[in-house]
Amino acid sequence: MKTSIHAKIHNVQVPVFVERDEDGFYVVECPLFSGCYTQGKTLDEALVNIREAIELVLEEEENQERLASYHPSEVSLHTITL
Repeated sequence: MKTSIHAKIHNVQVPVFVERDEDGFYVVECPLFSGCYTQGKTLDEALVNIREAIELVLEEEENQERLASYHPSEVSLHTITL
């Protein structure tokens, strides 16, 4: 019997980036997992959607291992001007 992702992982924080696009949608990406991004009409919807996207990504054992080894001491976001 397969153990669900929810049973294995709980109270784990992962970074997500949120940007508002030119159409007003919120685009969210989880940089921890390649290709893990989604969008929503509202910020709340976008955050619900990225949680679902991360849960789908975590169905792969490789991504579960990546998450298990993720232990940053600090996370910060910086912008630069080009």
